[in-house]
Amino acid sequence: MGSTTLPAAGGAAAMLLVGSSAAVSAMIADYPVLLGQALRYALAAVILLLVARRMRLPRARLTTRELLLLLALSATGLVGFNVFLVEATRHASPAMIGSVVGAVPIVLAIAGPVLQRRRPTARLIAAAVVVTSGVVVAAGFGGASLHGVLLAIGALLCEVAFSLLAVPLLPKLGALRVAAYPAALSVIPLVIVGVAVDGAASMRLPTPTEAVAFGYLGAIVTALAFLLWYQALHRLGADRAGLFAGLVPVGALLTTAVLGVGVVHLSHIIGTLLVTIGVVVGMRPSRTDALIESGTDDRAASVAERRALFSKGGPHDRHPERSGRPDRGQPRR
Repeated sequence: MGSTTLPAAGGAAAMLLVGSSAAVSAMIADYPVLLGQALRYALAAVILLLVARRMRLPRARLTTRELLLLLALSATGLVGFNVFLVEATRHASPAMIGSVVGAVPIVLAIAGPVLQRRRPTARLIAAAVVVTSGVVVAAGFGGASLHGVLLAIGALLCEVAFSLLAVPLLPKLGALRVAAYPAALSVIPLVIVGVAVDGAASMRLPTPTEAVAFGYLGAIVTALAFLLWYQALHRLGADRAGLFAGLVPVGALLTTAVLGVGVVHLSHIIGTLLVTIGVVVGMRPSRTDALIESGTDDRAASVAERRALFSKGGPHDRHPERSGRPDRGQPRR
C-alpha cells in the first residue's frame, strides 16, 4: 500500500479539485460555456508547457499512433465531453446527467483491464458499484428525455476516453505532457464550436470576477488536477484510479459547505459515505498484489545473487548466457 499512497492521494485530490469547480462555475454563469472552456484549457496549456520547458524534459518524438491518440483524447475527453454536457443540460436535469456520468468508475474497472488484456478484478468492480451508488444517491435521479439520456451517455463515454486514451501515452510522454498537449489541441476546436453555437458576438473579454474564476479553473482545476490525475492513472492503472472519479460530487459538496452557497442534505452525506467506503475497499491491497510484490523482490534478489556469482569468477563469468539461466531482469508490467 505504501507504493500507492502518493498516487492515490494525488488521484483523490485531482477529483476533489474538479468537484470544486461546481461552486466556482457560478461566477462565470453569464459567459458562453464553450468559449469559457477554451479560455480555461488555453491557460492550463500555457502553464503546463512552461513547466515542461522549465524542467527541461528530453524531447519526445511523437509517432503517428501517438499523435492520433492525443488528437482523439482532445476531441473526446475535452471537446466532446463539454459539447455533450452542454447539450445534455437542455434535455436532462443536472441530477440525471451526474448519475449517468457517475458510472465512470464501473466502466473503467471493466474496460481498463480488458484493454490491457487483463481479467477485471471482481473486488474492484464491486467497489466501483458502491462508489457509483454513492454518486447516484448524492446527485439524485432527476428526469430526462431519451435524447437527454443519450447525450449524458455520450458525456460518460468521453469522460472514460479521457483516461483510457491516456494510458498508452503515459509511459513515454509522462503525465505533464499528456496533460498539456490535449489541452492545447482542444482550444481551437472549442472556439470554433462555441462561435457556431453562441455566435461571433459572444466573444468578449471576461469581467474581473470572471477572470478570477477562469484563473482558478485553468491553473488549479485543469493544470494541477490533470497532472495529478494522469500521475495517479499511470501508477495505479485505470481500474483503481477510476474509483476516485466518484469523489467529484464530494468535492462539490465540500466546496458548497465551506462557501455556504448551498444546502447540504442527508442524501449528500449518505452518498459521500458510500463513495468513501467504495474507494477504501477498492484501494485495499489484495493477496495477489502481495504475492506479486514478494515475487518481484525474490526475482530481484535472485538476479543480484547471480551477478555476484559472476563477479567472483564463477564458471560462467564470461559467458553467463551459456549457464542455462539467463538474466531476464525485472518482470515487465
